[in-house]
This record gives sequence, structure tokens and C-alpha cells, in this order.
Amino acid sequence: MTLKLAIFDCDGVLIDSEVISACVLVDLAAQYGVSFDASYVRTHFQGRSFPFVAQTIRSSFAVTLPPDFEARYREQLLRRFETDLRPTPGVLNILNRLSVQACVATSSSPQRASRSLELVGLSGFFDRVFTASMVERGKPAPDLFLHAAKELGVDPQDCLVIEDSAPGVQAAQAAGMEVAFYAGASHWSGLDSERMPEFDKLGPLTPFFHWSDLVAVYPGLLKASPAPEQ
Repeated sequence: MTLKLAIFDCDGVLIDSEVISACVLVDLAAQYGVSFDASYVRTHFQGRSFPFVAQTIRSSFAVTLPPDFEARYREQLLRRFETDLRPTPGVLNILNRLSVQACVATSSSPQRASRSLELVGLSGFFDRVFTASMVERGKPAPDLFLHAAKELGVDPQDCLVIEDSAPGVQAAQAAGMEVAFYAGASHWSGLDSERMPEFDKLGPLTPFFHWSDLVAVYPGLLKASPAPEQ
């Protein structure tokens, strides 16, 4: 492929947020008599927009959630982000040396994505931030990735998507884009490619756990290191 655009998911790829998000959702749902754990969140909700998450909770657990359920979740989550959020290990080194255009395409809300990147010092690295609110269908539909590529003037076959969720991988595949599955954030800790059932139906897909592993596969992603002084 001729790599011209790197499309980064945000949560679980740029920021190590999925464990925090799961904890907040588990605790908030429990206030309404709904019980599930972080593993359930990863399997059923990771990579999906929050309206999808809330509607799934309502239907799967036959519970009535208040109209401000999403607002409560986002308020509590951003409060946790202020103190606990970190970038994923090593991603800053990659972003500092990118040789291609870069953007973010996330299922998060515009406000959450913007604040998250700002908190961890990553907001200045991207040409644009695209969110699910900009398209009719969120991941696993390809709409968001195709919208990002079109807006930045890049053909889908020249895009590399970095994702950490099954819906995100499906969306990239449906868009006809190259996709790399990042499993180096804390919500994948202790797991390996043999214990990720969410990805069983997605074809050959080898996760990478360190950003240096991605560069080894796609060396054109980064600018060449300067030659040492003689």
C-alpha cells in the first residue's frame, strides 16, 4: 500500500481510557439495578457510540434509564479523566515522528474526544478529529472512516486504521482500508490473541502490543531518524 493517512481510534489506542470508562459505566448502571462487569463492557460495548450502549442496556436488562443517563456518565467519566487519564505507552514517540497525515476517528462525543486529547497532550498532532456524530451510522459501519478519508482527500486504499475494538476493525475492513489491531492498552492486559473471542470472525488479524511493532510492519509511517553527528 501507499500509506498517505493514518486514522487513529481514540479510546484504547491513543488514550488508555477503556478501563476507566468501564468502571464508570459499571458503577453507574449498578445505581439502576443493572449488574455487569468490565469484561462484559469490553465484549458488548467497546468501540460503540454511547447511544448504542444506553439502548442496549435498556433492551438487554429491561430497565428504564433516566433521560440524563448519558449526561451523568459523561460527567463522571470526565471527572475521572482529569486525574487518571494517560496516553497509551509509547504513542507520543510515534506521533512526534509521523511522516503521513494523521486524524482521529472515534465513537466518542466531540466534547469527550477533544478534552481527552487535550488532557494527555495529544491534541496538536492531528489534522482533524472525526466523531460518530458526523455520520448516520457508527462503527461497525464504514461511514466514519470513509468520511474522514474523503474530507482529507485520501483514497481508502491509502489509509491505515489503528483500532482496538472488533466494531472498529469491522468498520475499517468494510471501508476497504488497511487495519492494525492495537492491544497494548490496559483493558487488554493479560490477554493474548488466543483469548480474544471478539475477533474470531474477523479473519487473520495479529494484534500488536507495542507501538514499535507497528512501525516494524509499516516503516513508511515514520520519518527517518536523523543520522548521528560525526
